[in-house]
Parts: sequence; C-alpha cells; structure tokens
Amino acid sequence: MSNWVRFETDGVTGIGTLEGDSIAVHDGDMFAESMATGETLAREAVALLTPCVPGKFIALWNNSRSAAEKQGLDQPEYPLFFLKPSTTYLAPGGVIRKPAAYDGRVIYEAELGIVIGKAVSNAGEAAAAEAIFGYTCVNDVTAMQLLDADPSFPQWARAKGFDTFGAFGPAIVTDTDISGSAIRAELNGRERQNYAVADLFMQPAEIVAKLSQSMTLEPGDLIACGTGPGALPMKPGATIDVIIDGIGTLSNTYEA
Repeated sequence: MSNWVRFETDGVTGIGTLEGDSIAVHDGDMFAESMATGETLAREAVALLTPCVPGKFIALWNNSRSAAEKQGLDQPEYPLFFLKPSTTYLAPGGVIRKPAAYDGRVIYEAELGIVIGKAVSNAGEAAAAEAIFGYTCVNDVTAMQLLDADPSFPQWARAKGFDTFGAFGPAIVTDTDISGSAIRAELNGRERQNYAVADLFMQPAEIVAKLSQSMTLEPGDLIACGTGPGALPMKPGATIDVIIDGIGTLSNTYEA
C-alpha cells in the first residue's frame, strides 16, 4: 500500500509517498514509472496539492441504497453521472467558496473517489479493476437551489461546477481493500454522514467498466462514487471533514 501525494515546496511541484509525517520524494510519473530519489520532506514543510490533476472528474448520482430508499428512487441500470470542470479542483486544506451570485444552500457530499491508473475503454470488470490506481476522499459540493431553478432542465453541471466545488485528497491510496470501509462526513467535528462502501449500488470495478463503455478513461481521471444520506448545508466558517477508513481525512473550510 502506498499513499501518493502531490506537493509544492519553494515554488516547485513534486510527487511522493506519504509515510507518517514525512514524504518520500519520487521522480517520474506516479501512473507510469517513478523512482524514489532518497530525499524525504517533512509533511509540515510542504503544501499538499490535489493528489492528481484529472483530465476528467466524473461524479455519480443515485448510487447509494440507503439514500435511494429515503428519496424513493430505483436502482439505476447504468451510472447516472455528470462532469465537474477542472476549476472546481480544491486541495486538502483549501477553502470552499460560496458563489458570489448565489444566496442559497451549499451542501457537502462525502464520497469515495476512484483514481484511474491506465487507459481503459469498453472494458469488462476484470480489466476495469486492473485499471484502478487507487482511492481518495472526495467532497462533491453542490449549490442545491440551482439544480431545479429551471424546471425544463436540471442544472447539474452549474450547481456542482463552481470554483472550489470539487475537493479531493489528501492522498491516493493504492493496493488497499476498501470493500469493508465506511465513508463519513464531520461538520465542525459532529458526524453527519456515515455509510458503508458496501451501501453503493455499483462497486468500483463495475463503475469503471460501465463508464468505459461511454468514454475512454485515462490515467489520473477521477470518479466520485456518489453520496449516502446526511448531506447538509454548510455555514460560513464551517470545517468539513470527509473520512474514509483506510484512505484518510480530507479537511476543508467553507466561507461566503
């Protein structure tokens, strides 16, 4: 198991593996060939960036059994998804910003993130599983009132596409079994979401396989697996933590 991170120090971006409170610096490409340089850096001495820069950030809706039951929704046959632009990407510790022209509720959504490690297209589940590089924590932030602001067209891209609305990290954890993990959200230290990876209708290999039928998935692409019940609005000054067993804790603040 490795915990891959991207970081910045002295204006230079690097990659490495997080081991306790230190980072083992690597040269190369974490998705291809990389080699440890022998240099280590203190975690506190660098600024963590998003652990990858996805070409595509794909996010699922209605992929939680317990959330679907609460909302009276049926299980989908194929992943229901939207895309978040690169301007949403937010690093661990970054500030989620309320859109200036929006006065409604902004909610957090704690989700498991799948990071693709190699190109995959029209794959079966076995090949899809091999294409998964690792997992990370995701906060798929949403401006709720914009979803149905126009009754003729649900505005998923707009509601979820504002700058800073796609936080993920702090690391990509590889070679780990997350099948028994729980996904939690804590708002100002109080638990608000707690659901199991097993609660997801579609598990990672199936998600990757089915999405690969619609588009080629490439190294660094990120897939957010959908959220469970308990997503609530945030107030300015709030701290929101997404915690996944075996993956880590993604912590961000929210400001108007």
